[in-house]
Amino acid sequence: MKSIKKLTLTIFALAALTSLLSCKTKKLPVQDVKIIRQDGSEFIVKAEIAIKPEDRNHGFMERKNIPDGTGMLFIFERDQTLSFWMKNTPHPLSIAYIDSKGKIRNIFDMNPYSTDSIISTVSVRYALEVPQGWYKKNGITEGDTVVLP
Repeated sequence: MKSIKKLTLTIFALAALTSLLSCKTKKLPVQDVKIIRQDGSEFIVKAEIAIKPEDRNHGFMERKNIPDGTGMLFIFERDQTLSFWMKNTPHPLSIAYIDSKGKIRNIFDMNPYSTDSIISTVSVRYALEVPQGWYKKNGITEGDTVVLP
């Protein structure tokens, strides 16, 4: 009887461990993304690169800490009006919508857990999310250029 209890507890523990490991955030490739302000000054964001639809759809969901100077670059196949939201995302973010030439067309702040759609005002190819306020703190504005990978 004791061996059955041990086996049952072992199976339960393994199932719980497998469940926890499968919930772990998937690591995306990281690349330095350069932003050049209109005055010529440059900034680097260490950005995770989200190309696959499942990676773009998950984004920063469940991430509680996104360090300053880091972000996520979302790459789409074609120019289009993009729409993002913050469902299941606890960390406040700012998003830049970027056209196919690398020009920042919009910058918006996004609030944690909000299901409000944040929509680009023009067709764009990329979106770069960073911790909220990072663009403003570094004087990065619409019209600045992102050197795309």
